[in-house]
Amino acid sequence: MCGENMLIGLAGVLAATAPLIFAVVGETITERAGVINLSLNGLILLSAMGSFAVAVTTDSLVLGFLAGAGIGAAVALVVAFCSITLRQSQVAVGFVLALLCRDLSYFLGNPFMNRPGPVVPSFRLPHALSIDTVTVLSLAAIVLAWVWFFKTRPGLVLRGLGEQPAAAYVRGVPVNRLRYLYTMLGGAVVGLAGPAYSLSVKAGWRGTISGLDGIGWIALAIVIFGGWNPVRAALGAYLFGILQWLGVALQPALPGVPSQVLQVAPFPVMILTLLFVSIGNAEWVARTISRLPLRGRRFLTRALRSLEARPPASLGVPFEG
Repeated sequence: MCGENMLIGLAGVLAATAPLIFAVVGETITERAGVINLSLNGLILLSAMGSFAVAVTTDSLVLGFLAGAGIGAAVALVVAFCSITLRQSQVAVGFVLALLCRDLSYFLGNPFMNRPGPVVPSFRLPHALSIDTVTVLSLAAIVLAWVWFFKTRPGLVLRGLGEQPAAAYVRGVPVNRLRYLYTMLGGAVVGLAGPAYSLSVKAGWRGTISGLDGIGWIALAIVIFGGWNPVRAALGAYLFGILQWLGVALQPALPGVPSQVLQVAPFPVMILTLLFVSIGNAEWVARTISRLPLRGRRFLTRALRSLEARPPASLGVPFEG
């Protein structure tokens, strides 16, 4: 019985984490091309509202998801135009768009507050487990992104856009055109996170109490934790989902601990994880490790190297070609 409950809990984690997977995979695609899209938090909110509004109006889940992807691509196009063509700060443009999209979602979503709408259906698996199409698509997105990045020639070109765009340009690669393409593609994948919430995980639109504000910033942090690798980033997303699930599962066993503490616990844990990812190359860490016994020194060095993440060399740097 305990094992079955564990399976049900893990299936729930897979389903609840699916929107975050779309956001993480999409942003990984964008940043691998050398562009930072900091608008994720507002983009997810706007796509959640917009996709729900379209699905309610048309009674079509497919159109709802297409609307979410379209909103994501449109916001990413603005990021690409401002950063690639106008050569403005990607950080500043993304941050402003994050705030703008968030406020637009609350304002434009007022007529759809608390309205019933279509929900992605689930199908049964053995052992009383259930799964929906969104979860399956999120798993497929991880696999497809990894295969594209590391097993195809276009994926090699994509990685070159973020690492050595000048070398790619010399070989005839249209760097800025492809950066436009991958920024919009990544934005479209991130945009699927919105309908994955409002049409599946947290069905409906509830404005400021939807519980989605902040998810985009977590996704950006997980991309860094994942070392710009879709599989490792997905593992980071699932870690976050498991921590959230444990916060709920442990509440009955820890009645003396306020529920708010367990609800926010995943956030500082992710911050600490990111800290370990970032401190491996720090001089004071190297000095501290050098004072340890040989066995401890080797263990810590290997552990820090396994967590180490290096961003694409030209991430956030405009290319003039």
